[in-house]
Amino acid sequence: MFPERSHQSMSPYKDEPESDRRNLVRREDDRIREQALIERAQKLNSFLELGQIIGLDLQIDGMLLQITQKACEVMGADRCTLFLHDSSTDELWSTVALGMGGQVIRMPSNAGVAGHCFQTGESVNLEDAYQDTRFNREVDAHTGYHTRTLLCVPIYNRAGLRVGAIQLLNKKDGVFSIEDEAFLKTFGNHASVFIEIAQLQKARIDALEESRKELEQLNRAKSKALDHLAHELRTPLAVVQGNMRLLRRRLQKKSPPVTGDKFFKTMEKHLNRLLEIQQETDKIIRSHQELEGGFLYDERNRHSPISFEPLSIFSFVEQMLEKVKERASHRNLQFQIEGPEGLDVDIAPRILEDVLEGLLKNAIENTPDEGIVRVLWEQNDQRVLLKVQDFGIGITEENQKYLFDGLFHTQETDLYSSKKPYDFNAGGKGLDLLRVKVYGKRFGFDPSVESRRCLYLPTDRDLCPGRISACSYCKKPEDCLTSGGSTFSVSFPMSGRKCPEKI
Repeated sequence: MFPERSHQSMSPYKDEPESDRRNLVRREDDRIREQALIERAQKLNSFLELGQIIGLDLQIDGMLLQITQKACEVMGADRCTLFLHDSSTDELWSTVALGMGGQVIRMPSNAGVAGHCFQTGESVNLEDAYQDTRFNREVDAHTGYHTRTLLCVPIYNRAGLRVGAIQLLNKKDGVFSIEDEAFLKTFGNHASVFIEIAQLQKARIDALEESRKELEQLNRAKSKALDHLAHELRTPLAVVQGNMRLLRRRLQKKSPPVTGDKFFKTMEKHLNRLLEIQQETDKIIRSHQELEGGFLYDERNRHSPISFEPLSIFSFVEQMLEKVKERASHRNLQFQIEGPEGLDVDIAPRILEDVLEGLLKNAIENTPDEGIVRVLWEQNDQRVLLKVQDFGIGITEENQKYLFDGLFHTQETDLYSSKKPYDFNAGGKGLDLLRVKVYGKRFGFDPSVESRRCLYLPTDRDLCPGRISACSYCKKPEDCLTSGGSTFSVSFPMSGRKCPEKI
């Protein structure tokens, strides 16, 4: 009876531990499966994270660093190197090898494990790198690092061509699995899309930079050529002018005196115009050159340092407008100013004078008599926006593209009725607007223009009579004032100090 009782008492004892063991095994299986699902989800999410991180910056070096860091993080590896193929040297190279201190690595495209992957398209997964003859132990000997496990896969571009290889060293937890290998292939090919885009972007930037350097060289050569031309013109023009005066005096001393006033006046008129062109061109060239050096060129052939000071825009416009009115006194025009009195700007007086005079001269020469020229200014954030507005013939959309390039006429040369500054249709060479552009580039106030061609004169060859009352289309002045016009704008930084009343 005793053994029987003993047997009955032991059965429940054995059953309970067995059940506990099964529960423990089940829980461990569930934990492993859950952990695997979490890792798989993390790996899949890494694709999205990679795109979001890289999308912020297409600089190739920064991009390679982010790719290798993300690969190490997701794969649980100690180090990562991303090799790209340089077709010009047939080498694999990398500026990003985590743990290598940013050293540039270059090697033949068939060298080492990475070279094997690139050449054959095969993946290499080593549990003991030192047992594989393809592994180069000299790298470890040189760096003091010891490689145990290694995973390397080739990467392809969107066209299906191999462009490099990505290599992971020393899995932190065990060895690299088949699943790791499959993921790294997908990860590498996903990353190669961004690398390809970054390389194309870099190639475009390099091409633009090269074009910019070539353009700078051409501009320097052009400036030197124009400077030389302006200088060379000065002497022969002065000689011709002197000889003409001498010839005129000698002819007048003849008995009987030989007169040719009409001939000499015509010759002197055109000669003086050539001298003006030479002087204006020389001034523009020198101003452009000296601005780069921090100086201004004045009429006395001296270099004046650029000195910024607070100026009252209201007082400055008033004084400048009086000078311009005097120079355009032969014209029948109305001048208006509009803007608050309390706005001051930080600018060199000479620069503001040249800019405002150039814009006013341009407006006057494009406005028919009995028309209006207006100067306006207003505060725009921490800047003062200055506008010169005319109600003249306006500028065609095509010509607006070239207004600030200099030596550009908005009409055919033979259509200009006068060569006298401030006359209507005076036919300037655009040097005043070019000067505004030069100043703008140097001091950060790029000029802009808004213009509408006169409704009655839609093309450059349609002529305005030069006076509103003589226009066959306009029945009253308002018809002209609403038919077209232009507004040139520049902005200047506001001054933080109170500006004196006098300039």
